[in-house]
Amino acid sequence: MENIKLELILEKGDEGLWGRVTYNDNLITDFGQNIAEIDSKIKNLLFEFEELNPDTVVFDHVYDMYALFREFDFLNISKVAKYAGIHAGLLRQYSSGVKHPSFNQAKKIEDTIHRLADGMKKATIYVE
Repeated sequence: MENIKLELILEKGDEGLWGRVTYNDNLITDFGQNIAEIDSKIKNLLFEFEELNPDTVVFDHVYDMYALFREFDFLNISKVAKYAGIHAGLLRQYSSGVKHPSFNQAKKIEDTIHRLADGMKKATIYVE
């Protein structure tokens, strides 16, 4: 069985998160309280409408700011803002869905998160 890789866009919904994916020019959407729930629901819909085996579907998650900071809730918004060179209050507004970043602002935040993750990958923990 060959896996089918699809981009699943996750964003703030009225009550939780919305997810959407396009397959064969069909837009499939659903909502949930977390990403695992949305993954499951979208896979079931892909099976119902497109007869795709859920075990073969692999999602690339793409987040709006609200979904990103909800999924990675261990990120300190003030610190991410500092490293990105933007005002912490503005990043809080992005992460709550009150405001939406421009493409350039979103790219700056994304690059910062990737840079922080790369630094963490290089970390070694010393144990006596």
